[in-house]
Amino acid sequence: MGLLDSVLGAVMGRAQPQDGAAAGLGGLDLGALLPVVAGMLANNGQQGGLGGLMEKFNQAGLGDVIGSWVGKGENLPISADQLKAVLGDDTLGQIASRLGVDTSQAGGQLAELLPGLIDKLTPEGEAPAGGLGNAGDLLGALGSLLQKS
Repeated sequence: MGLLDSVLGAVMGRAQPQDGAAAGLGGLDLGALLPVVAGMLANNGQQGGLGGLMEKFNQAGLGDVIGSWVGKGENLPISADQLKAVLGDDTLGQIASRLGVDTSQAGGQLAELLPGLIDKLTPEGEAPAGGLGNAGDLLGALGSLLQKS
């Protein structure tokens, strides 16, 4: 998963290991994390794409947080508990199960990853009218991000 590791490292501003070892994100398997994140942001995903995720943030009273990730300027942080309020216990539990970790750990890692990732996927400072596309489109976008880094 070298490409994914490099992309996520660039998104999060982290240096990659020199020895070619896989860079885990806080101990999570990035190969398992990619489909989860792509599923959250893809138009055909469980959350209804970026627009659906933004709506969930609005409903949880955190529209300003995700708005900062999409918009230009500093990204506001989000806690694992806030992300749990957005996604709900069931969804976060499913994500944790897919990742093989507890919900607290999954929420924490997603809370760390999503601000930078969404920021990089919306470089114009607004959500694309047609969303971010399907999971395949997102993988292509991540590859483009790597080339720009």
